[in-house]
Amino acid sequence: MNVRTSGRVADACPDASHGSHGTPVTGVGGLGLHPDDLPDGLVVADDTGRVTCFNAAAARITAVRPGDALGRPLERALPLEDLDGRRWWTLTDPYGGLTTRVGQPERKLLLPGGREVLVSARYVRERPNGPVIRLVVQLRGTEARRRTERSHAELIATVAHELRSPLTSVKGFTATLLAKWERFTDDQKRLMLETVDADADRVNRLIAELLDISRIDSGRLEVRRQPVDIVGAVRRHVQAHTAAGQRAERFRVRVVEPLPALWADPDKIDQVLGNLLENAVRHGEGTVTIEVAPARMKAHTEGTAVTVSDEGPGIPEESMGRVFTRFWRGSKRGGTGLGLYIVKGIVEAHGGTITVGRTPHGGAQFRFTLPVGAPAFLTQA
Repeated sequence: MNVRTSGRVADACPDASHGSHGTPVTGVGGLGLHPDDLPDGLVVADDTGRVTCFNAAAARITAVRPGDALGRPLERALPLEDLDGRRWWTLTDPYGGLTTRVGQPERKLLLPGGREVLVSARYVRERPNGPVIRLVVQLRGTEARRRTERSHAELIATVAHELRSPLTSVKGFTATLLAKWERFTDDQKRLMLETVDADADRVNRLIAELLDISRIDSGRLEVRRQPVDIVGAVRRHVQAHTAAGQRAERFRVRVVEPLPALWADPDKIDQVLGNLLENAVRHGEGTVTIEVAPARMKAHTEGTAVTVSDEGPGIPEESMGRVFTRFWRGSKRGGTGLGLYIVKGIVEAHGGTITVGRTPHGGAQFRFTLPVGAPAFLTQA
């Protein structure tokens, strides 16, 4: 990491002869910066290739003590190899070679004993095409990348599993109908086509979830704000459940007036409400209570809070922190386990918050709060 002061790269580490591995650096705006404050490993070598800085994160990542690295040649203090077993510093030759080089992009390398580390380097020169006066190396552990890779692998496995069942059904019924159309009655044909239609809807929902996850992870989830009748939306979802066979008395809608005018994305709010009510109906028990009330946001602005609670066994305390993560399904299997992750992403894209807890009787309770989100022309005096 380079900190520039008065147009020059400030020394982020002391000379090795001082016997210390970091001194504060004054950066832009007089900000004090110590190499040990950095979350990533920082190793700096001077124009002779000797290590002048080896911060605490570098020591943690490499299991090399700063005192054993300071003052030593870089290739001995940090003996890196690529995945083919070639010595990295000999291969890249940072102090030789083309003088137009500015550094090395991040890549996975190996330390003695097979310890993996992500390494990137910056070649600092006093003038363009001049000699390297400082080599700045950044080190990162591979744990975060491994978690990401495992998450992607799990997502692929989940999608493959969820797609296999409906596609097998669709293929089986269509093949059967094409081969033996005349042998089935109209009622049998209708039943098979209805099953195919339902499975096609299931595939469409999964694709929509994957697209939502992609947009959430990349920060590209768009929110198209419009006036939203949140109480009307809640009642529509309740009616949909009663039309599907749930008892009307199982639902209780409570509204605390007056409610501020809410501007949000109506389709995405429907998605949030649908998911939370579906969870309460499927995994909870007893009465499902939906409360809509005015709320005060952290910035002391107006907001609307919606609380969905049930009278079931609730969510175990040890699982509370994982409810909004990918693939969390609770005690009952079924579904992709992506719904609540998407719900959290939608709420946060609106600038709101969502929490999970337990009701006084032990059931699950989800509460999300949305800022009013009114356009600027409505809030200006």
